Amino acid sequence: MLRVRSHLAGSALVAFAFAVAMMGTTLPTPLYPLYNRAFDLAPVLTPVIFATYALGVVATLLFFGYLSDEIGRRPVMAAALALSAASAVTFLLAHGLTALLVGRVLSGLSAGIASGTATAWLVDLAGRRGKQHATLLAVAANIGGLAFGPLVAGLLAGLAPAPLRLPFAVDLALLAPALLGVWMAPQPLLVPNPRLELRMQSMRVPPEVADIFPPAAIVGVCAFAVAGVFSAVAPEFLGNELGDKSPVRAGLLVFLFFAMAASGQLTVNWIPKRLGLAVGCVVLILGLGLLAAALAARSSVLLFVSAAVSGLGEGLPVGFGLGAINEKVGDKRGETDSAYFVLLYCGVALPVVGVGFVALATGMVTAGLLFCGIVGLCVLGVLYAVLRAMSGAGAAA
Repeated sequence: MLRVRSHLAGSALVAFAFAVAMMGTTLPTPLYPLYNRAFDLAPVLTPVIFATYALGVVATLLFFGYLSDEIGRRPVMAAALALSAASAVTFLLAHGLTALLVGRVLSGLSAGIASGTATAWLVDLAGRRGKQHATLLAVAANIGGLAFGPLVAGLLAGLAPAPLRLPFAVDLALLAPALLGVWMAPQPLLVPNPRLELRMQSMRVPPEVADIFPPAAIVGVCAFAVAGVFSAVAPEFLGNELGDKSPVRAGLLVFLFFAMAASGQLTVNWIPKRLGLAVGCVVLILGLGLLAAALAARSSVLLFVSAAVSGLGEGLPVGFGLGAINEKVGDKRGETDSAYFVLLYCGVALPVVGVGFVALATGMVTAGLLFCGIVGLCVLGVLYAVLRAMSGAGAAA
């Protein structure tokens, strides 16, 4: 098969495949209210269906996060795209809750494999001097794909026929060139004796990133928890509490969140690295405050504003955290990136389910306010620790 020799072109192909794989994971987001009505599902099942995806990601990262380090990036990324296609077919043919759960599990498996593999592959292609830029490209492809999923699905569901089928047909059409690109992209990491061995990944942090990994992971977990709430719960709040049942506006809401998260990556190079996590924490806390205000006031305008600010607050700390980790880590880049994403996707699954069940007992507004308070305090703690470390480093200098 024809291979692309340019590492720059190869990076574009891998980034496109990564974005398409991640787009498939958020396609169902604006469709959940439609599924609830079509299949007569209780709204509390939406967070459960969403969390099934996140748990699939975590399981895959734990058991296969190391795999691309041992058998090469290309076959593992191809497997991720094949799982994404299987998920799209499952949703395309879905007629009940079981198919939705299976589709989300397959989507989670795809995202879990793609997240660590594509990130490590892009860093491989960039070389030692381009680690930071490659990490930014990886996060932008990741979050950019997440952003376009709800936008595409919302527009197709609101403006075209077959709202529960057409988005997944479009997804399958995009997966074909993505898979072709993966087979054409160069693979700098050559594995002399590839072996397939099933084992649970160790969550031990390499000593070279022991100082930066904990704060980056904690704020990343909080950021992904906010992303999970906007992906799974915000469209339900928009429809049930505010009476806006349009899949187009639900898709736009989630798109705004992830688009701002992706755009946050463009500002990373403009902010000094030593201030990056602190700035990200401040913006995320501000976004949580606006989300709490939107819930309390039951305001759709504030909800969209909070989506924009919270999205920026999600993108900045994840971008800076992953960049700092990849800049210091040695040979176990794929395994370390996967460990980082394991923790982040735990932040997606558990809080979203918690919000869903608390909402069942107390109402969506109370559950959302409680979520904002708890996550905000966690981010505030990281901000305090980061500022204290910066102060100590400045005094030592």
